[in-house]
Amino acid sequence: MFSIVSNTDSQFTAVRAIAFEVWPKTYGTILTATQLEYMLDMMYSVAALQEQSTLKQHHFVLIYVNDEAVGFASYEHNANESGKTKIHKIYILSSQQGKGTGKALVGYIEQKALVHGDKVLFLNVNKYNAAIQFYRKTGFRITNEEIIDIGNGYVMDDYVMEKLLAE
Repeated sequence: MFSIVSNTDSQFTAVRAIAFEVWPKTYGTILTATQLEYMLDMMYSVAALQEQSTLKQHHFVLIYVNDEAVGFASYEHNANESGKTKIHKIYILSSQQGKGTGKALVGYIEQKALVHGDKVLFLNVNKYNAAIQFYRKTGFRITNEEIIDIGNGYVMDDYVMEKLLAE
């Protein structure tokens, strides 16, 4: 049903298309239009994605249904030398949500983490993002809160969530 493959497009065409479709729907009621535009440019410009992939060693994967990219994720093993894998991004097209797509991506990252020797997944999620319920259903729990200054007078007000992995 699903196929998950590493992103090989240096222009991140599918990743950007999905982000620009999902972000306004996900964050449109949480962030101002100006902040939304700022964050999309900061995190999803081609240059920013290339830097995340090459310099920061974030692994980008796409999930396909019938040859159509319907979601993506990025993750980093041993993030901040923690022995944990961090999910930096995970977004699914709204038409594909609720169909097991996100669960498949999390499962894929779990397996990659275990192979790498990491026993915990963690991520940041906006405190007002409805995805918190999805993460709880997939075994994550809130372990901390963070306010991160992202420049231009904006902050990210997040929960940190973790999931212990079964070997």
